[in-house]
Amino acid sequence: MYKHILLAADGSENAIRAAKEAIKIATCFDGMIEVVYVADFEKSKSDVLHSSSSEALELQRRKKIAPVEQLLREANVTYKVKILRGTPGPEIVRYANEQQVELVVIGSRGLNGLQEMVLGSVSHKVMKRVNCPALIVK
Repeated sequence: MYKHILLAADGSENAIRAAKEAIKIATCFDGMIEVVYVADFEKSKSDVLHSSSSEALELQRRKKIAPVEQLLREANVTYKVKILRGTPGPEIVRYANEQQVELVVIGSRGLNGLQEMVLGSVSHKVMKRVNCPALIVK
C-alpha cells in the first residue's frame, strides 16, 4: 500500500517521533523511506557564511538528520536521503508531488493556535497541498 514514503526531517525531536511512525508503516508494507531535509533559504545564508566549505556545510546538514538515519538503519528499513534548498513547506510539497510519493510523514512542532495562525505551520501547509495522504506526528 505505502511503498514510497517521504519523511520530512529537520533534526528535531518531532522528526524523531515522525521517523518512528514512518518506520512502523514502512515495515508493515515493505516500503522505502525517502528522508527529506530542507535547508531553509534564510538559515542557509548564515550557514554558508559560517562554513569553511560546501563539503563542511553538507556534513553539517547530514549531522542534523543523523539520529533519524540511525533509527532507519537499526530498523533495517530501506531509505535514501535528499537534501533540498528553499522554503521547507513548499519544497516538501513540490518534491512529494513530483516524486509521486504515496505517503508523507512529518512531525508537528506543537504550535498553539495563535502561533499557528500568525506563523503558519510547515506540517499544516504540507498536509493541505500534497497529492497523497499525510501523517502529522505529535
